[in-house]
Amino acid sequence: MPEIKYCPGTLAQGFNTYSRTCLDRVFRGKKVSHVLPYHSPASNAETDELFDENRKYLSISGVQEKFSVILEKNKLRLINEGERGTYILKPIPSAGKKPDQIPANEHLTMQLARQVYGIEIAENALIFFENGAPAYITKRFDVKEDGTKLAQDDFASLAERTPQTHGEHYKYLGNYLELFQLMEKYLPVYKLEAPKLLKILVFNYLFSNGDAHFKNFSLLETSMGDYRLSPAYDLLNSRIHIEDKDFALDDGLLPRNLAQGRISQQFAILAENAGIQEKIFDKIISLMLSKSDLVQKMVAASFLNDKTKRNYWQSYQGRLKQLMNV
Repeated sequence: MPEIKYCPGTLAQGFNTYSRTCLDRVFRGKKVSHVLPYHSPASNAETDELFDENRKYLSISGVQEKFSVILEKNKLRLINEGERGTYILKPIPSAGKKPDQIPANEHLTMQLARQVYGIEIAENALIFFENGAPAYITKRFDVKEDGTKLAQDDFASLAERTPQTHGEHYKYLGNYLELFQLMEKYLPVYKLEAPKLLKILVFNYLFSNGDAHFKNFSLLETSMGDYRLSPAYDLLNSRIHIEDKDFALDDGLLPRNLAQGRISQQFAILAENAGIQEKIFDKIISLMLSKSDLVQKMVAASFLNDKTKRNYWQSYQGRLKQLMNV
């Protein structure tokens, strides 16, 4: 088990387990342990049987293996048949470079989004198996406390794209302006929600998340029955683990006829075409360019190993320079 000096939820200093803030946000205020009552997958025959069974109950797609977990009193456990999980557990995956760093990478990136840039995120924490292996745990925002489910539609569904209609590369087709066009079509509150999406896109560029495809953005039903942009999820520095492009989508940030100039100019063109006022765009960019000290502090507090911390920080500094280039 790693020695813990920072809260594995908020990364606040001086904690050897979850802080009260983390317990309130992620675990409904219950005193949950940062150690799961299981060995990590593929490390223990008895545990593996439980994980194999659990795989059948989770319908969320994606390359990385995910398991469905429920909070019972103050203990987390894998769900049984017929139960609806309220958490998704992502252990170390079996693919990519430095796979053992992926849970800490996603956790750090999500916390940066929330704490430094004020982006609404899916609540999350780092958690550890009994054998010390880390996993990323996130609270489902589409399941209410009473177990009922809110409707959630990702942008691939909104664009009516499936592997059957658009081939298996379907979620990477197009450009990011299309996300705004879909939002405008489906959201009466588009003007309020569009800047939130733009902020996430700039954040993804700044932190080298090159896997932000159509299924990684969603609209979520509200308690009033209308829709809004869902909290951000699946944010991580993908460049550390795979050789990817700056942008996940095939055409990049913009349609080819609009893509011109440096990256900051391209974001300005995107904002203009999405109907976002110039002063709102300027505010987003100045926020994104102004938080180096806080980023450095949180990278240092993260559960990444020292080498990956350096990679992460250098990667951020490189993108920051690009974004400052007008």
